[in-house]
Amino acid sequence: MPTGQTTFTPAALKPPRASQRGTTAAAAIYRDLRAEIVSLARKPGDPIAEKLVAEAFGVSRTPVREAVLRLADEGLVEVFPQSGTFVARIPIAALPEANLIRKTLEQATVRFAAERATRSQIAALHANLERQREVDASGAADGFHQADEAFHALIADIAGYPGFWPITQQVKVQIDRCRHLTLPFPGRMAAVIAEHEAIVSAIADHDSDRAAKALGDHIDGLLLTIDDMRLAAPLYFSPAEAPT
Repeated sequence: MPTGQTTFTPAALKPPRASQRGTTAAAAIYRDLRAEIVSLARKPGDPIAEKLVAEAFGVSRTPVREAVLRLADEGLVEVFPQSGTFVARIPIAALPEANLIRKTLEQATVRFAAERATRSQIAALHANLERQREVDASGAADGFHQADEAFHALIADIAGYPGFWPITQQVKVQIDRCRHLTLPFPGRMAAVIAEHEAIVSAIADHDSDRAAKALGDHIDGLLLTIDDMRLAAPLYFSPAEAPT
């Protein structure tokens, strides 16, 4: 069971924006908590006080519980009836399978993208690469993650199967938590950019085999980096799987 309590204030949660009208309170709470957990704004082992979350959103505890149950189904939180709700540690044993599913989905989309990409779509990929370089130069890891996500979503759009991307995002939620750990490492963002450049080069040449290989190498490389993260931050990972 996670130990230690961290201070939490309602200010850590943003109140619902006007754009959230029409969505349920539970959906808004789920979305915001999920984003904070994936970005590591809420770290593995941190407690989630349902009362404080409810106060921050100006709602009863019922929609908070609904959101927590959804997060628990995704393996992002753990609920201990006698102790409370805590951000789950990253299940290291589940990452290889999640990575393989993601790789299979994205290799399929990048093949179609290589076959179908127009000049303007290739230009959009290059523009995204330039954005990645700018964010790398500024050292903004969160901004880089957003540009990285946009890059992969753009490939799905170019492929003509944008629906693949939401499925991929769901599959890789635990991997994304690891990615937020790896990005601040010196040289990591530059390495990712180089891998993305290889993918774009293959798409621009309409070489679907090379595009699939470049994307596969890009995704597989993350698992090696995660091994380093386990050593650097063992408490972020499932205790049973943490290195001794």
